[in-house]
Amino acid sequence: MRPSGRAPDQMRAIDIETGFTKHAEGSVLISFGETRVLVTASLEEKLPPFLRGKGQGWVTAEYGMLPRATHTRGSREAAKGKQSGRTQEIQRLIGRSLRSVVDMAKLGERQITIDCDVLQADGGTRTASISGAWVALRLCVDKLMASGAITEDPITAQVAGISCGIYEGTPVLDLDYIEDSNAHADANFVLLDNGNMAEVQATAEGATYDEEALLRLLRLARIGCSEIFAAQRKAVGR
Repeated sequence: MRPSGRAPDQMRAIDIETGFTKHAEGSVLISFGETRVLVTASLEEKLPPFLRGKGQGWVTAEYGMLPRATHTRGSREAAKGKQSGRTQEIQRLIGRSLRSVVDMAKLGERQITIDCDVLQADGGTRTASISGAWVALRLCVDKLMASGAITEDPITAQVAGISCGIYEGTPVLDLDYIEDSNAHADANFVLLDNGNMAEVQATAEGATYDEEALLRLLRLARIGCSEIFAAQRKAVGR
């Protein structure tokens, strides 16, 4: 039995509240159980220097945790003067995941920046961020299309992230903090609704695993992402 009482293939409750902030072109408060992430999408009619004049856009992401998102207060990275390696790795993952489903030529010469701020952490903050980021991006692009700034939809598919792991010898879906901190192996899957994969991060923590275990985790990830895709579609009215 899992500490939460969930079945091995059971997700935590998913909640996606759109329009959570007033000014951003797309905003979402996404909750996976007690993990809560505020995601905003900001549209800028400018590009990084390396893309100027190339007739295409860019999607990038930033990630951070509020000081009391966890059991103890963490220092603000801005106060330290630099981002941790973990923060840099996660925001690059979010950016790569979103760019895997965007046709940059159709986006035009503009940039969309996704900000993911963890309000409360109980495991799976990076995957919740990715799942919420797609919704914020979708809302932002919908506004672009409604205004006539672009005529073709640059978003080619849905993308979502989910964590899985081997806990007490059993592959389980959607790890919370207790499971994540005690798992023998944990994995983060970034999947598209067309069946393709954007990224897989799978690490042995307390014990190695075989090919069959990895495939079982992938099958669980597909179950979880199918639920996330449905929640995403409902959130954006599709």
